[in-house]
Amino acid sequence: TEVMQLREFLPRVLNGDLIETVAKARAAQTSMEHLAQEQEQLRQECLHLQSRLTAVQTECQKEREEKLLLREQLWQSAEELQQQADFCSGLGSVACSLLWSSSARQNTVTRWLGKLQSFLEVAAQTLESFVASLDQEVKNLTEDHNSQEHQFVLALAGTITNIAAVPCGRDFLSTSSHILLDTLMKLLQMMKPGVFPKLKVLMLMALYNVSISVKGLKYISESPGLLPLIWILLEDGDWEVCLHTLRLLQSMLVEEEVLLLLGSSLLDPDLQSRVSRLTSVVQPSLRLAAQQTLEDMQGLQQVL
Repeated sequence: TEVMQLREFLPRVLNGDLIETVAKARAAQTSMEHLAQEQEQLRQECLHLQSRLTAVQTECQKEREEKLLLREQLWQSAEELQQQADFCSGLGSVACSLLWSSSARQNTVTRWLGKLQSFLEVAAQTLESFVASLDQEVKNLTEDHNSQEHQFVLALAGTITNIAAVPCGRDFLSTSSHILLDTLMKLLQMMKPGVFPKLKVLMLMALYNVSISVKGLKYISESPGLLPLIWILLEDGDWEVCLHTLRLLQSMLVEEEVLLLLGSSLLDPDLQSRVSRLTSVVQPSLRLAAQQTLEDMQGLQQVL
């Protein structure tokens, strides 16, 4: 009887919903167990990442301290380097000033001939470096005539000018130092109007002294940038620069080989116009040089 009753009532109790609920409960239990395992795994990973973060922070702090130390050492090195540069500039200024004074004697230049090549190479590199630095400083440029660097390059240029003033020296420059002559012409073209006129004057004087030699004048005149350079320098604004530019131009006007080479270019109306404008300036020596140069150009025009 009991078995029959169970058979009758059991399907009513154990219906499909109950079985589905039990299955869901078992699935939920299993899911909770998986979630607990994943949570534990994530906790372990978090602890691992926290440990790595601490290690990285410690390393970062160490690197920051090292960076500050290196920066301090860099500042010290920069200061020491500046002190060395100032010392070298001062030493170079004094040494070159002595050379400048000594080179005023012809017998001194004659004794130097055997060692001039290396000196002139260093001089050309130094002048080129100085002129290249002007573009970087031109916005805040205040021309300090008493600065050691300025005196250094002036003394170098003055020594070259004195060497070119001696016959043996200008012959040496005309035959064995073409690189220096090219550098002087290139630097004169690079320097902006009104910047370091004394340096320009010394370099122009050096080129003029070289032009006294026929070989030197011929080499200078063959440079394609010479006449454009003269055009630029005649508009420089500094009367001494214009004066020595005119003297260099005059030296070209009296040499027959140069006339054959540059005759038509020397007669350019614009060039004559620039020279003509200088004949009305106030400065007497510049006005006289411009008048003489204009007369030479006009005489050349009649001959050609």
